[in-house]
Amino acid sequence: MSNSQANRRIEASFEFFPPNSEKMEAQLWGAVERLAPLGPRFVSVTYGAGGSTRARTHATVERIRRETDLEPAAHLTCVGASRAEVDEVARRYHASGIRHIVALRGDPPEGETHYQPHPDGYSHAADLVAGLRRIADFEISVAAYPEIHPEALNAASDLDNLKRKIDAGANRAITQFFFDSADYLRFMDKARAEGITVPIVPGILPVTNFRTVARFAATCGANIPAWLASQFEGLDDDPETRKLIAASVAAEQCRTLQAAGIDEFHFYTLNRADLTYAICHILGLRPETGEPAQAARA
Repeated sequence: MSNSQANRRIEASFEFFPPNSEKMEAQLWGAVERLAPLGPRFVSVTYGAGGSTRARTHATVERIRRETDLEPAAHLTCVGASRAEVDEVARRYHASGIRHIVALRGDPPEGETHYQPHPDGYSHAADLVAGLRRIADFEISVAAYPEIHPEALNAASDLDNLKRKIDAGANRAITQFFFDSADYLRFMDKARAEGITVPIVPGILPVTNFRTVARFAATCGANIPAWLASQFEGLDDDPETRKLIAASVAAEQCRTLQAAGIDEFHFYTLNRADLTYAICHILGLRPETGEPAQAARA
């Protein structure tokens, strides 16, 4: 890596999921406080298909807006709700000062194997993006899949779907996590060749638990290279060594991308700050003041 690349400040965003217990809530806010000093572009909160998950997402995003100086981005999906219901959620976010939406089709509800649009709802993410554009001037992020969405017919149709979302008004795409940087770089070349010019931010997942990540990968179509699996062999009962390897692997992945001209990353934190903070430190993203910052406003 050249000196100019090493000295170029990266941009980062962090993804959290809403807590479902007091213990998980404490862990979430601990992660928010730990990562806030890094000055992320935004922090996003995931949004599930169930009503209780939605309520927790709303509460978490609105608390971030009220109590911190961070820019919150709320996930919003098409699953299990009419257009009127989704629009009302979007209006509530806007009224609460939330201006960034991550617009997703969403996964089937638990217990169902196939996505089925609500009869009065938005059918796909592109429709949702267009609906949000009619409501307010949101900043809108959408999903992209370097290794193809598992339900896509092929790579070309998957790229066409991304282009529809961008044409509907999305400002950026955030990728599903991946581990082979070459997959992302090939995908970027294809996207640019199709006339997609918005930022396509790589999604980075530090491997805190290899078995869990393997399960995630199986559901979203992400490939786990043999070399990555071998890094975690024999470490099921050695969490400290796993952390060291996880930080090293993710930092090297980011450095490879940075050398290719990528300087913005979206980290899937799983509400754990330590690995993400360490990786950002390795990449040169440090608190601007040099002091531990507080997430809450003074």
